[in-house]
Amino acid sequence: MAGLVAAIAQRGHIVICVAEQLLSRERAQQGWTTPSLGRARLELAPTATTVRTLAETASPNAIHICQGIRSNGLVELAQRALAMRQCKQWVIMETVEDTGWQAILKQLEYQRLFHRWNKCLQGVLAIGHRTTSWVVQHGIPSDRVYPFAYFLANTAKPAIGHLHKTTGPFQFIFVGQFIQRKRLDLLILALSILKREDIKLVVIGSGPLENTMKSFAKRTWPGHVHWMGKLPIGDVSQVLASADCLVLPSRHDGWGAVVSEALMVGTPAICSDACGVAEVVQQSGVGGVFANGNLLALVNILHSVLVAGKPKYQDRLELANWARCLSGEAGAEYLHAILNHSQATDLHPTPPWKRNEQHQLNR
Repeated sequence: MAGLVAAIAQRGHIVICVAEQLLSRERAQQGWTTPSLGRARLELAPTATTVRTLAETASPNAIHICQGIRSNGLVELAQRALAMRQCKQWVIMETVEDTGWQAILKQLEYQRLFHRWNKCLQGVLAIGHRTTSWVVQHGIPSDRVYPFAYFLANTAKPAIGHLHKTTGPFQFIFVGQFIQRKRLDLLILALSILKREDIKLVVIGSGPLENTMKSFAKRTWPGHVHWMGKLPIGDVSQVLASADCLVLPSRHDGWGAVVSEALMVGTPAICSDACGVAEVVQQSGVGGVFANGNLLALVNILHSVLVAGKPKYQDRLELANWARCLSGEAGAEYLHAILNHSQATDLHPTPPWKRNEQHQLNR
């Protein structure tokens, strides 16, 4: 949320970002660093006491955006305290994974929570292409649910696309944890089925399945996977800019920020329809979205991307310019429109990635 927070503060608003800690151990191990919040103020609230104190002493005119509504730890304490004071309160939440035998129980629990908090909420910022309809189906009125995204700091410059080579093997890239949910194995298998010698896969990341994934690649598609290991998050955009296409084949991702990062440096992306960012990929007009877990569908999209060829520099520049709709500045403008709409002063705002016609590159 740092890019959005900084952009809101840059617009002249007083913004206080409350977090339990600067950076979790898990994120640090993945190469993340503490982001800049610009002019926003950071308050660390690691205990129930500090959370309640902040909520009970906040300005009565403040707008509070709280992360999640279920199993959200100390945030729930803040939500209760804010409700007692009848403060303006919003929820921001990702796509809920409700597959498997627990699906019905999870749906019923959200229905109960939405009913409980309905009168306290001014609205829900729904991250993920299926989240808006899901939230409405489970109890929140549609005029109070807004499609939303993780809007990133716009630090990447489209010009870094000149690092991209128009000759040599077609380079796919995967960035993420080596866990079952990310389905790196599905991507390696799909690429091996293409049986082409003019492609390679660059892999950035680490995780508990690292040895398993490397062994699988060696058996299935030997000599074609380049393992870069874990990189500082600030270096990832440079590698993304040198690739021809990012692939995120996850079984579930609330959003998939690496897709936004790729598009913002002009690199097309492919993802499964179980990724919250899928609608943005569709709107980008390049890459593609495949049915979750469908090997043949993924193979077909990979093939179509290869047929289209390496993206040209001008195509990458146009894509990066379009992808500014995912920047913190675009998010801040959109959130301002949402808040105006909640006060019945404006029409229901259109998400920035849908304001223009679907982006299409000239081939």
